[in-house]
Amino acid sequence: MNLLITDAVVLTCDDERRVIEHGAIAITGNRITAVGSTDELERAYPDLERFSARGLAVLPGFINAHTHTALTVLRGTVEDWDGNAVYGYMSPVSYEMSPEERTIMVQLGCLEAIRAGCATLVDPFRHVPTYVDAMAATGLRLWVSENCADINTLKIRQGDYSVDRAFGQVFLDRTIEGIEAYHGTHNDRLRIQIAAHAPDNCSPWMLDQLMQLARKHDLTRTVHLAQSIEEIHAVKAAYGLTPAEYLDREGFLGPDLVGAHWTYCTASDVELLASRGTQMVHCPANSSRRGPHTTPIGLIRDAGINVAIGTDNMTEDMFHALKIGLILHRGGRGRDKEGGVNPQPQALLDGVTRNAAQSVGASAEIGTIEVGKKADLTIIDLNVPAMRPVIRLVSNIVHYGHPGIVHSVMTDGNFLMRDRKVLCLDEAMLLKESQKVTERVWKRMMAKNADIPPPPGGITWLDV
Repeated sequence: MNLLITDAVVLTCDDERRVIEHGAIAITGNRITAVGSTDELERAYPDLERFSARGLAVLPGFINAHTHTALTVLRGTVEDWDGNAVYGYMSPVSYEMSPEERTIMVQLGCLEAIRAGCATLVDPFRHVPTYVDAMAATGLRLWVSENCADINTLKIRQGDYSVDRAFGQVFLDRTIEGIEAYHGTHNDRLRIQIAAHAPDNCSPWMLDQLMQLARKHDLTRTVHLAQSIEEIHAVKAAYGLTPAEYLDREGFLGPDLVGAHWTYCTASDVELLASRGTQMVHCPANSSRRGPHTTPIGLIRDAGINVAIGTDNMTEDMFHALKIGLILHRGGRGRDKEGGVNPQPQALLDGVTRNAAQSVGASAEIGTIEVGKKADLTIIDLNVPAMRPVIRLVSNIVHYGHPGIVHSVMTDGNFLMRDRKVLCLDEAMLLKESQKVTERVWKRMMAKNADIPPPPGGITWLDV
């Protein structure tokens, strides 16, 4: 698209964190070709189609650095369950869905993500080849990966941690299929990552296989790290190490690796991870469903670790993550050691823009509004009660923003949502079909797995 966005408040998120009033952005194809004042750019680009952004603010397209869109199928259930949701529900439900059902639930996640201002999703899950075409068809920028494991994640809830290479090879084969069929496709909007599901379900053999694939294809990597107390105990029992120490022993840590959560990392783990240049993606809202997230975020920030922000599962609401993230980061050293107003809201906004771009090795392409970057933009409406009065705009966005303020979203120079109308998905159909799919999947899963308890209070299907 060739377009001149005019009369905007432009939050560049560049190195100087410039805010340009009465700003303009020129877009040619899928790239930003100029950023400056409206008067200047209207003279320089008289023939470009105009998009008046008076009363709007334009930000770098939000990047959800860690999510699982298919798990919208669990929304409103496991959040209130006290067991291990990863192996108790998330693994079983991922296998219970058919390819068509996964596609519907993934599209629902993409729809919510766009309405929450996301231009990019980083989505490690399983059975990726069965739905990735539908994800890419939305126009979103994507990093996807097959969550590889060679300890059967369907058996762990029964306490079986035996290595099963045949089980693991299926994931490796899907990863290779993804690389060969999808990496760099859709105008390079779709890229493949290498994902080890978690230290408690990946043997040294699996970690080595994944490292070889990453080196061969020059791909970034991701892993869930120290996300549950059960993971800590399992890795300790198997190797006598913390999850971070185990990954380090196998040579798996490094600057190209992003670890999600870090909930039970120790101070020495943080020191080790920092020394290896490993990056973090923090999912503060999801990880606080059982109380404030216990990850040592103060130590992590002090160590200079790059912190990106994601939503994890059952939601794509980036504003939710920003608000809860700010609270957690300000209390990151405990109530007696820290309080007040450190960090400032810009640090959290960086977590869904420039830091998130760094986490997938794409700082040269996305994450800021600068000449030469991809035209990935989030446009918010300032003429809504939650954004007025405007004194410190970034503070308003982080403290009080919500998906309802999102006016438009652009990825790769194309509008995915314009003036609050989603252009790339059939919203009404998805809302209806996702309800039907969820009911079918839950009924099948509960019928086949007598050991899986119903969510607290049971399930009530509403005719909506």
